[in-house]
Amino acid sequence: MNKEQNELGLVKALTPEEIDTLYAFYGVFSKRDYSVADNILAPDWQDIPLAPGQKDGPEGYKELVQGFAQAFPDVSITIHEIFGTHERASVRAEISFTHSSEFMGIAPTHQKVTIALHEFHHLKDGKVTKTWHLEDWLSMLLQTGAWPLKSN
Repeated sequence: MNKEQNELGLVKALTPEEIDTLYAFYGVFSKRDYSVADNILAPDWQDIPLAPGQKDGPEGYKELVQGFAQAFPDVSITIHEIFGTHERASVRAEISFTHSSEFMGIAPTHQKVTIALHEFHHLKDGKVTKTWHLEDWLSMLLQTGAWPLKSN
């Protein structure tokens, strides 16, 4: 029996500490306490894929979130589900903000935008070690009117 299984051979559930860590990970967007990243991310945390120009590790996460919050002050993340097993978690959430600054080459539309997030995390000792993420940026193009492209 490996350490991830209990005496019945069942896989362990996410711990309350792991769930709290994930809530804190997403809470950085609205609480604006960027130092939280140092407590919840492993020093060698991997964000897969990195955003254009994003640095590796917790510093890259802090800069990314801080830049996003400055561009879109009303940004918030709503977590719909967290599920998984000890040290492995999936999160289904959405990020919402008013498109008040240029983003991805799209001039501000002042539309409220909501984008689905699907993310997968590895955790160890209460810290996130890896995050694979997928955002539905096509929905942003649709919500802002940037898609379909208008012909001249």
